Amino acid sequence: MARLLPSAVAAVAITAAVLVAGLPAAWAASPAADDAPPYRNHTVGSTDGWFFNVNTNATSGNYSDWAAGETFYLGDYLIFKTNDNSSVVQTTNATTYALCDASEDLEQTTSIYGGGGGGGGGLEQKSTIAVALTFEGTNYFFSEADGGVQCQQGMRFEIKVEHGQGLPPSLEHPPPAPKGRVLAPPPAGTAFSGTGGVEPGDGAGDNGGAGRNGACRAAAAGGQFLGLAFVVSLAVLVAT
Repeated sequence: MARLLPSAVAAVAITAAVLVAGLPAAWAASPAADDAPPYRNHTVGSTDGWFFNVNTNATSGNYSDWAAGETFYLGDYLIFKTNDNSSVVQTTNATTYALCDASEDLEQTTSIYGGGGGGGGGLEQKSTIAVALTFEGTNYFFSEADGGVQCQQGMRFEIKVEHGQGLPPSLEHPPPAPKGRVLAPPPAGTAFSGTGGVEPGDGAGDNGGAGRNGACRAAAAGGQFLGLAFVVSLAVLVAT
C-alpha cells in the first residue's frame, strides 16, 4: 500500500496541473466585469442619422447594416439624431417589432420616444433622442410613424445586448421610459373631441367631462331614490 501512495499523489498532481492549465482559456472566453469594455454611446446610422423622407419613401441609412458592425453592452446608449417626423420604439417583443406597431403593447420593456407626427418633408425640427440599453439579449428598434410605413420601409433594426460590466448604478433603477404617442385628432362630434354630447370619464387624454364620474353620481342618486321609496313603502305597511 505504501508503494502505491506516491503514484496516487502523482496522479492527483497531474490532474490538478491539467485543470489549472485550462483555467486561463476559460477566463478568456468569459471576461470578468472589470475586463469588459467601457460604456459607449452609439450614434444610430452613424452620419446618416434617423430620418425618413416621404417624397422618396426611403430612410436616410441602412440601419441593419449599421447595427451589424457594432457591439452593444448593458449600460450603453443609442443616440438617435432625428426630427419630429419620426419616432423611436424600443422593445424586446418580437411580435411588436414584426408588426411595426406598439399600440397594443403594454409591456414594461417597450418604450416610445419622440413625436412621429409624419410628413417626411425633411424640414421638421431636429432632435436628439438618447435610449439606454437596460435589457440584456435581443432588443428591437423601429419608427412607428406614418402608421408603421416608416418601419416597413426599413426604419428598423435589431441588436444583441451583451452583459459587459452590467448596468451602472444610475440605470439600475431608472425612471419609467415614456409611452406617449402622437395621435391623429379625433373626428369632430365624437365623444373624445370635446364637441359631442357624450363625454368620456375624467383622466389622461380625455376632454375633462364628467363622463364616468357623472354616470356614477347618477347611479348614486338613483340608488338614493330607490332607498327612499322602500322606506316609504315600509312605513305604509306598518301603519296599516
